[in-house]
Amino acid sequence: MDQSHLDHRLTDEERKSFDRNGYFVVPNVLDSETVESLLDATDRLEAEERPKFEALGLKKHHALNVLDFMGKDDRFLPLIDWPKTFMKVVDILGWHIQLYHTHIIITPPLPEANWRDKRRLGWHQDSGRINLDIESVPRPRISLKVGFFLTDTSHSDRGNFHVLPGSHLNNDLSMSGDPQADPPNASPICTKPGDAVFFDRRLWHAAGRNTSSVTRKALFYGYSYRWLKPRDNMTVAHYMADADPVRKQLLGASPNGGFGFTSPTDEDVPLKTWLEEHLGKKAVVP
Repeated sequence: MDQSHLDHRLTDEERKSFDRNGYFVVPNVLDSETVESLLDATDRLEAEERPKFEALGLKKHHALNVLDFMGKDDRFLPLIDWPKTFMKVVDILGWHIQLYHTHIIITPPLPEANWRDKRRLGWHQDSGRINLDIESVPRPRISLKVGFFLTDTSHSDRGNFHVLPGSHLNNDLSMSGDPQADPPNASPICTKPGDAVFFDRRLWHAAGRNTSSVTRKALFYGYSYRWLKPRDNMTVAHYMADADPVRKQLLGASPNGGFGFTSPTDEDVPLKTWLEEHLGKKAVVP
């Protein structure tokens, strides 16, 4: 991390949108050269992974969802603390954070014969059992995701990320009796290559249908508090030797072992020390 990260803090409008709607969009966080490099890495990964899933029944037009992708190509690594996005994560969750989940979704166009399928989209909140095991209304935020969109979804027919604004404050989602009807306030998020979408894990969201000629490709990076067990295998040990202290924290390091995840010292959370050095101790929330 360096001073450039501090040029991209969470704005007042972004905070209001995140608190009110559960998400916000930041355009142009990735330049065209970076997008092309990530697309190349994504295509290489798809070539390796899709045959494995097709052997299990995945069709060529089905979306491919690969967990724990970051450790599979070095080009994915810099996005975990990307200058134009990372401090916005910190400003929302604070310094006691880790990267706990990555997944890539590649959504090919549907055959025309499937366009008539009007079944309701797959609305859900992230985090699985957290939504059943924790008793509170609303449930706690705990984590968020940053979605980096590598292809053009500026039209709403490209398998767009759909959201229900404000639904992150509702534990349940009421649906009509019509199995084809999505909630009336369902909103497709339209993005350009290089845009990022930040969203609260509690936000009810779904993937749309891709009836275009463009394959949608998006990378999702999930950040959580350090005491939460990672949602995938986090196969990142090979990055540790060359990582700086803050990146080691994000990758899951804890010099004081398990206790350092729940009662961390400064050694366990170098991000806190970095923030104190650059912003002053009074500006860093305990």
